Amino acid sequence: MDLKEIQNLIKFVSNSGVAEVKLETGEIKITIRTTLEGNSPDITYVQQAPMQQAIQAPVAAPAVAAPAAPVVAADDNSKYITIKSPMIGTFYRKPSPDKPVFVEVGSSIQKGDVLCVVEAMKLFNEIEAEISGKIVKILVDDMSPVEFDQPLFLVDPS
Repeated sequence: MDLKEIQNLIKFVSNSGVAEVKLETGEIKITIRTTLEGNSPDITYVQQAPMQQAIQAPVAAPAVAAPAAPVVAADDNSKYITIKSPMIGTFYRKPSPDKPVFVEVGSSIQKGDVLCVVEAMKLFNEIEAEISGKIVKILVDDMSPVEFDQPLFLVDPS
């Protein structure tokens, strides 16, 4: 089972509303548990064939993905740059519940500024701006699940 198949399985389980899914195929055993609140799933990945080194679940790979790449929007917002999620996870506008949001509509941003956090499997990944500009629209609600390549922000680069 490759990484893409595992990511698709996680996505399916997160969106399905089931509490737990167990999958055993050959030498691989995967358990995915979701919480009632709909937060990102808890994944256990075990390879049953003995190996010399400890196995870290390959599903952790998206958590170290590169920052979101800006892509030009194709609709009536064509003058704006769309910043998309580099991974599947839960979108947070604040670093923690008692802190202020990273950016608001109208905020000026510089390349490298943290725009939000996407939590994937208990890892909080800061999403940084790849461009400088002004936030025109925030496309995702706080604490909402996001998909890979889902638009998060519209930025006016001028």
